[in-house]
Amino acid sequence: MASTTPAAGPFGTRLHALRRGAGLSQEDLAHAAGVSVRALSYLEQGRSRGPQRRTVQALATALGLDPAGARELEEAASLGRPRPRRTTQDAQAQNTPTQNAPTEHAPPPAAMPAPVPEAPPHTAAPDLLPRAPRGFHGRAAELAALTRATAGEAPVCLVVGPAGVGKTALVLHWAHQDPAGFTDGRLYADLRGFSDTGEVATVEVLREFLLALGVPRERVPESVNGAAALFRSLAADRRLLVVLDNARDAEQAGALLPGGDRCVTVVTSRHRLTGLIVSDTARPVALDVLVPEDATALLARILGTDRVDAEPAAARRLAELCGGLPLALRVAAARLAQRPDWTLAAMAAELSDHTRRLGLLDLEDTGVRAALNLTLRQLPESVRDLFAHLGRHPGTHLDRYAAAALAATDPATADTALERLAAAHLLTETTPGRWQMHDLVRLHARGLDAGPGALTRLLDHHIATATAAVAAAEPGAEDCFPLPADFHRPAAVREFGDRAAAVAWYAAERDNLTLSVAAAHGAALPDRTWRLVMSMWPLIVWRVRDGWVPLLETALAATRADADRHGEARVLNVLGWVLTEEGRTPEALVHLTAASALAAEAGDAFAEANALIVLAAAHAALGRLDEAARGCERAVELTRGAGDPRMERLALQHLARHRADAGHWHQALTTATRALDLGHRPDTTDIPHVLLLTIKGEALLGLGHRAEGIAQLDLAAREAESAGYDDGAVRALTALLRAAPDAEVRARHDAALARLTTRT
Repeated sequence: MASTTPAAGPFGTRLHALRRGAGLSQEDLAHAAGVSVRALSYLEQGRSRGPQRRTVQALATALGLDPAGARELEEAASLGRPRPRRTTQDAQAQNTPTQNAPTEHAPPPAAMPAPVPEAPPHTAAPDLLPRAPRGFHGRAAELAALTRATAGEAPVCLVVGPAGVGKTALVLHWAHQDPAGFTDGRLYADLRGFSDTGEVATVEVLREFLLALGVPRERVPESVNGAAALFRSLAADRRLLVVLDNARDAEQAGALLPGGDRCVTVVTSRHRLTGLIVSDTARPVALDVLVPEDATALLARILGTDRVDAEPAAARRLAELCGGLPLALRVAAARLAQRPDWTLAAMAAELSDHTRRLGLLDLEDTGVRAALNLTLRQLPESVRDLFAHLGRHPGTHLDRYAAAALAATDPATADTALERLAAAHLLTETTPGRWQMHDLVRLHARGLDAGPGALTRLLDHHIATATAAVAAAEPGAEDCFPLPADFHRPAAVREFGDRAAAVAWYAAERDNLTLSVAAAHGAALPDRTWRLVMSMWPLIVWRVRDGWVPLLETALAATRADADRHGEARVLNVLGWVLTEEGRTPEALVHLTAASALAAEAGDAFAEANALIVLAAAHAALGRLDEAARGCERAVELTRGAGDPRMERLALQHLARHRADAGHWHQALTTATRALDLGHRPDTTDIPHVLLLTIKGEALLGLGHRAEGIAQLDLAAREAESAGYDDGAVRALTALLRAAPDAEVRARHDAALARLTTRT
């Protein structure tokens, strides 16, 4: 490249400054102005005394100068231009006044600069927008957000969302309304960032924009930098709308941004394009799926209102099966339009088969599956691999630990991939650290090859995490089961600081755990099925009336299929207890009797004691309080012999309860006091401690020690309330109200009961 060092001459200095300010190389400016690079280099270095006027005009046009700037450049050029030699005729003409002669201060006619056009000539403001979309409906909030985002000085707006959500339709509908009055033109380019035909070259987009703005074809720079600089220069003083559709990334869109303060740029992408937010303070407008009302209205726009109004329930079901995704809705409507004899209900029935749904939502080379494939193609192989593994997750939400288990990687690597998938709108982060897939995206992921073992690894992740949660929720509790021989230990397991964190995890993951149990059962993995159910026992205890019986019956069938008598005894015990709490005592007795016998046969003192405690509760529910007490006394002996003080305290707690219910106040007080002496964990939610305080308070009241009894009940209630143990709070406050009716106690009781009722 020739030297770019400017000469001291006014023209060379000015030309060099203008070219550098426009971001043009000598090659680009020379090409645009129709001069040689050598000639331009000579001009900038002052090695040419002065360019011809037509060359100056060409340079001013290529630089996009306004009339004042063009005149300034011409004046600088004239300072270095040699004066023409005066002939005899020139002298005579100068000494002969005429009517049209210039004044003595004006230059000769030959030196008058020709007028420079304000901009490349064009007859009308260019309009490259495709036609407005047909059948557009709704999106009032998004249209308003787009209008707000495009207000102000030189705004850049990002319309982002998943494939098929209608980003292009929204922007074109908005642009054709011309809300801001783009008097100097509307430019549009499909950047094909997610196209199977490959993305369009940036220089080609710029060439189309420059031609639309009136630049002669032969003066369009061939390089990206030159064309971009000329585009920015031409747009500087215009009121333009520039729509950059389907941008792959911020870099692709950034090279096409216009200059000046009056232009508005709207970029659409399946990616977040955070880079444009950083570099150009772009304002994002996120586009989500349609709400049911708008989804059915879109169907009506295509199929006609009569056809949709005739089957309103089926139309809503179709909208639901399409997940509110406009692309899916349009494909479904197109299929119905081709078959006027089909009912919407028939189409909905077809789509209800999840194995066929994506196929039915593909039409020729258009459809959900094709759109998702194009999105995935832009992602690294490792991210695509994790996406395929996510399809093996049977639940609706996941975290980085679950993703890592599915893909046999570590949580940090999984987290990075999850962020990339979310940036591509293939995942949504519903709460910090928890991700969700759109139903159709999940179906697509399930159709991809992920290799073997993903489900088993996920189940083992759930078991490992639940085991850690049990350790936090019930410190010192005996393990419910040994791990399977082929257990896959995860690379990392979530840690829980206390019982509250553990129970919160259980509550958040309950649906996922339940669906994972069904998946394990369906995949004939009985050893994982029953263990996963049993690992949920703290949540079952915490929310005993939440309909656990079907899940426990699945676990029971799995223990029998696994021929695991130890597991069968444990599951029978929990199932019997839940049935007792639900008032299904005769059924509970059958299971609990079997559990006790199996445990005794296996020599499992812990399981036998547990079964006897729950069996005693069933007897008590039938009014057999003496029989219940005898069962608990036997459980106390077993636990003391096994050297298990925690289980002994539990047996004593139930024994005290049955003696209190029988009105044996002195025995109840002695037993409860003995149990309380076995220990208390004040740093955790200690349910037995709350229940023992309640029994002790009732026993003291029964023995006539009113003040002490009220104090114990109030202590029990406050402990339960602070831990969120509403069941225990209701029990203690009920007893307290019987002893001392009080408005404040009544309010606390009613609040705890309302929480308990809402929860269950």
